[in-house]
Amino acid sequence: MAIFIIYRLLRNVNDWIYLSWWPEDHGNHRNRLPPGDLGWPLIGNMISLFTAFKFGRPNSLISSTFTTRFGKAPMYRAFLFGKPCIIVTTAEACRKVLTDERFGGSWPKSLTILLGKRGFHGVSNQERKRLRRQIAAPILASPESLSLFIDYIDGIAKNAFSTWEQMEKPIELLTEMRKTVFKVMINVILGDEINEDQELMDCLANDNASLSHGLKSMTINLPGFAFHRALKARKRLVETFAGFVAQRTASMAKEGNDDESKKKKNLLSLMIEIQDDEGNKLSDEDIIDLMIIFLMAGHETSAHAITWAIIFLQENPQILEKAKGEQEKIVQNRSSSSKDLSYNEVKQMKYLQKVIIETLRLVNLSITLFREATTDINMDGYRIPKGWRVLPWIRSVHLDPENHKNPMEFNPSRMDEEKNKLGTLIPFGAGSRLCPGADLAKLQISVFLHHFLLNYRMERINPGGKVQYLPAPRPADKCLARIMRLSTGSSETAKKLV
Repeated sequence: MAIFIIYRLLRNVNDWIYLSWWPEDHGNHRNRLPPGDLGWPLIGNMISLFTAFKFGRPNSLISSTFTTRFGKAPMYRAFLFGKPCIIVTTAEACRKVLTDERFGGSWPKSLTILLGKRGFHGVSNQERKRLRRQIAAPILASPESLSLFIDYIDGIAKNAFSTWEQMEKPIELLTEMRKTVFKVMINVILGDEINEDQELMDCLANDNASLSHGLKSMTINLPGFAFHRALKARKRLVETFAGFVAQRTASMAKEGNDDESKKKKNLLSLMIEIQDDEGNKLSDEDIIDLMIIFLMAGHETSAHAITWAIIFLQENPQILEKAKGEQEKIVQNRSSSSKDLSYNEVKQMKYLQKVIIETLRLVNLSITLFREATTDINMDGYRIPKGWRVLPWIRSVHLDPENHKNPMEFNPSRMDEEKNKLGTLIPFGAGSRLCPGADLAKLQISVFLHHFLLNYRMERINPGGKVQYLPAPRPADKCLARIMRLSTGSSETAKKLV
């Protein structure tokens, strides 16, 4: 009996702390909270989340912890990532949250500290909108900028596949892909001159890895903890990037706008010269924090997505042949004077874009996004309290059979079959907080898949092996495989690939 009483007391602590002030319903449904519970003191429902993802049952967090106990609902109350929150599980509710400006950003403390107060995650809503106007459309999503970046991506992708095919032993494709896409992002941000300093490249890679580990850790700033190592890594990255900003600013002022300097432009150069409508430029602090964010986000997601796309394509020969046929047609239509991939050609890869989006839908590299109610909000018959974190649960939306027929099936053609289902495909988010680097990420993935489809095949050592879901979905063996070159024969397409 004593154990039962203690158990009930502990299970109600969070409710007493966070809900004791909440007004009684008294028949007024406008005050009704979503169903659910706030779990244990301090840790809330984190044990359930960790257990579900650690043991390969990521969907069970919603199905077992909430739906089975409280019935099916568009949202549930919980306690995750150190705060009371509302988990939003339906496409319509997620769309409302992502497009309603009353829901501001609310990222975990470790992320906001390590990525910097001047990046998209750390600034006010007004400042974020300014950064998006100044960065996203004119740089990260403009054809002119993406056309500049494709040369860096294309060269590194070709060299990487050529190196992998010559390896005598199987490689961990995910590990190699992360290293390679990291190099891509360094080149996109700083230019290919940095490739000449391998020691600096290694230091940046190590610091970036430490920072990445710290993003997913508890904010314990003591020696031996991941967050402490990440803070030190961030400090070194800030110092290194500050040097690049000063050096590049000085060289750009000296070179002016001559044709040769335009050819060598990269993300850093574009951020230094960009101005808003009032003629204001980004501060050095803005640029440095943005460089860290782009480096972190730009290679992790892309490397995982490329690896999974190759796996799915290799497992589905008919889809692979269709995607390959599209790439062959693009090369066949290329002029004899050009052998390099162009941005205009990437825009012609309509089916490949469906492959990419379908990969992201099925894998769900981001299980949730982080928002916060800036005021009490009524939605779908429930009241969301001001200050509570709101989590659009992307996995639930993407894998719901009501949204997607046979959701566990890899089917890029579903983009056409389900094109009128608003809000059911949100791998990059939605609304004004749509991922600013989405176009750059899709460009990277497209270039790597272009070369794989035309020239290579993969032979996995452990096909159908286990999948780990923490910190992101990935093959347990990191996709141990051999990359082998295809027999090109003597076709006109093959000759153009040489």
